[in-house]
Amino acid sequence: MITIRHYQSWDAPELWNIFYHTIRHINRRDYSQAQVCAWASDHLDPALWQQKMDDISPYIAELEGRVVGYADLQTDGLIDHFFCHYQYQGRCVGGQLMEHIFAQSKARSINRLHSEVSITARPFYQRFGFVVNREQMVEIRGARLKNFVMDKFN
Repeated sequence: MITIRHYQSWDAPELWNIFYHTIRHINRRDYSQAQVCAWASDHLDPALWQQKMDDISPYIAELEGRVVGYADLQTDGLIDHFFCHYQYQGRCVGGQLMEHIFAQSKARSINRLHSEVSITARPFYQRFGFVVNREQMVEIRGARLKNFVMDKFN
């Protein structure tokens, strides 16, 4: 059974592992090796990652005591990070996290959810009612990646 809990600062290193390996294993279907290496760099400062996770304070998905995904919801409706462990794709982790985001957005009276979504994640977001607002190119550590600004109104 998947459980969703609040982030604790000691979660940050495990969330880095999920972020890094999911991009390197899953997103490489839609992005070049250079792009995924820039996105999930081997040289990221752990203190910067820790600060980012502390700032966004994501919800944590656990299955049998193992962290298998995470997602955040900011006060303006931004979903900044949404990642499921690459070995747990297709096992309802993302769905449970998204349902939790929806419940939290209603409880917090957030009427518009939005996110910058990868090519890989676009179909997942569309299944949950998000629509593409626009396509864009973003630069990450010198690499240009295509993604989509997607919205969902409650």
